[in-house]
Amino acid sequence: MEAAAADILPSGSSQELHVLAVDDSYVDRKVIEKLLKISSCKVTAVESGARALQFLGLDGEKGSLGFDGLKVNLIMTDYSMPGMTGYELLKKIKRSSAFREIPVVIMSSENILTRIDSCLEEGAEEFLVKPVKLSDVRRLMKDCVMRGETEGNNAGRRVDKRKFEDDNHTSSLSSSSSSTPSPPSSPSTTAPFGGDVATSELVSSLPPHSSKRAKFHDGD
Repeated sequence: MEAAAADILPSGSSQELHVLAVDDSYVDRKVIEKLLKISSCKVTAVESGARALQFLGLDGEKGSLGFDGLKVNLIMTDYSMPGMTGYELLKKIKRSSAFREIPVVIMSSENILTRIDSCLEEGAEEFLVKPVKLSDVRRLMKDCVMRGETEGNNAGRRVDKRKFEDDNHTSSLSSSSSSTPSPPSSPSTTAPFGGDVATSELVSSLPPHSSKRAKFHDGD
């Protein structure tokens, strides 16, 4: 049942994915934690939505459990939990400017379509029906890696596109200036045309919207 890191991460990658797992069931929490560790992930497991918010620093209190600079790549949460459901936790995360881009996967032992639709509409990445399998976790980790690579590639393409547009703008300015008749030069003044057109700095943009889907299992 073991999976090597090479099965999850690209060759030569030093990336270690960090997953925040939330489940009030001790057994289920230990199962998902084990599956994630088998898949070469760093795992932080908490027992409630309130503790998850504390870890993320979204509880509004100074005594939060979160660590400065600790990046979370994925959040997996059970749906039915006392105090705060996984759906309520999802809404709080998606309304946070700091964490709304982190994919959130909802897990539940109950296959209720209205519940699934509500979670997906609120921004959940996926809805997994328990028991969660190792194949589910492996696929999720690969999706996270691909998401990161796609964001990096898209940023590169945005830079290239902007540079292309700026080069065209510079070229059109030069062409326009060369086609304009020059006024008669005066012996007493010489002012050759010169100057560079500054390239605009690229601003960061939101990553592409991920497709949402629910997973049902009849067995692997």
